[in-house]
Amino acid sequence: MKDMIFRSAACRLCALTLGLMLSNSAVAQVSLDRFERQLEQIRRDTRLLVDENVPAEQRALFDYGAYASFYFFAIDHPTTNRTHILRQTDLNGWARVNIDGVHQFFLRGRVGYQDFNAGDSFDGDGDDWVDPTIDRGVYRFDLRRAMEAYNGESPDYNFTLQAGRQLVHWANGLVLSTDIDGGVLGFEYGPATLEVLAGRTREDQVDIDSSRPNFDDEMRRNFYGAMLSVSLDDNKHRPFIYGLVQDDDNANEVITTLGTTRYDYNSYYIGLGSTGRITEFLGYGVEFAYEGGDTLSSAFNSNAVVAPQTRDDIEAWALDARLDYYLHDEAGTQFSGEVLLASGDDDRVTHTTNTFGGNSPGTTDEAFNAFGLIDTGLSFAPNASNLFMVRLGASTYPFRGSSYFRRLQIGTNVYFFSKLDSNAPIDETTGNDNFLGFETDFFANWQVTSDLALSLRYGVFFPGEAMPAGQDARHFLFTGVTVAF
Repeated sequence: MKDMIFRSAACRLCALTLGLMLSNSAVAQVSLDRFERQLEQIRRDTRLLVDENVPAEQRALFDYGAYASFYFFAIDHPTTNRTHILRQTDLNGWARVNIDGVHQFFLRGRVGYQDFNAGDSFDGDGDDWVDPTIDRGVYRFDLRRAMEAYNGESPDYNFTLQAGRQLVHWANGLVLSTDIDGGVLGFEYGPATLEVLAGRTREDQVDIDSSRPNFDDEMRRNFYGAMLSVSLDDNKHRPFIYGLVQDDDNANEVITTLGTTRYDYNSYYIGLGSTGRITEFLGYGVEFAYEGGDTLSSAFNSNAVVAPQTRDDIEAWALDARLDYYLHDEAGTQFSGEVLLASGDDDRVTHTTNTFGGNSPGTTDEAFNAFGLIDTGLSFAPNASNLFMVRLGASTYPFRGSSYFRRLQIGTNVYFFSKLDSNAPIDETTGNDNFLGFETDFFANWQVTSDLALSLRYGVFFPGEAMPAGQDARHFLFTGVTVAF
């Protein structure tokens, strides 16, 4: 009897130790992972503002330029509620060659500096240079344009090649939206288009598994896939179907906390959906994805009992659907709604995307994990895994009649978050309730001149019953200035 009491106490002590170890070691990783995801969304938004000013295609063109961005962030830590302050400067240079619209070359490089307040960096490294990198280096060839330019013919078929370092964004971005070193072949015949992808992730990106060593700047994964789409009813609807294989090339990485954890998450995705317009005023996009494959389990269970890793099957799914309503008024007013559902796994030990504390040994992994980028808010910004999210949004250009403010856009998004499986984890500590909370975001984009753009983002997340007791509202503030020259 005494022996049973001792073992029970030891088990509870192991579980307590596990919780403390995971909370102390993983919080910084999760915070850094979330911050990088928030920052990537901001980068894409501000780059789109600048890219609109790049001259349109002409018969022959060599163009180049640069732009500097100055950012200010104030981000509340998800567990300590401490506000982290960051000032970041980015310098981007680009060049483009366009020959008859047939051959196009585009190159863009970036360097930056991150200036944190004392003790505010998420990885503990303090202020740091963002290493110089080539984030775009693309060659594109278009056969139809070649035949139009050189032979005076316009066939109903086409072949395109886009090779190099590029952003690959499939469908709604549910499964794939990341930088790839590789090629995309496009084959068009009549209304049908087939895209074939083969490539490797750019390594200096943040990986989805934040328990991996150097996850924040070493992402080594290979992608192979094809997507078939068809234009229907004068391009009002474009249904699609795709298959994508992801091959994990991080198998040589090991950590030895609570047993030996190795990494090998190999997944494939079968997706289908459609984009288009239901009416002149109503647009839509829907994407469903099934995930299969295999993964290595956690090296320990929920009782902190170390066990050899097993290779387990993946069976998961996700659905993203959105509607956009356009008023077609002078202010360009638009309303939007979106629903995201992604499966979770209630036998994952502590985390929905990581291997360490991930799938319990010998069980099927039902947590959806992919490489897309869905808008899940500024402040909370959870991964699309074990998540039910509803988003409602609106945007407008309220001063179209003003010569000075006519390109000022303002808008808002409201998010409601819940776990799809109340007993399954997400990417931070929660209880066994469903409701995670709600968030309200505001944004403003102002293209002051052709060379100057201002951006503002503010979000506040209010925790729900599933979040740990005592958590305060989380705030996220971003301001940015981009100057092109």
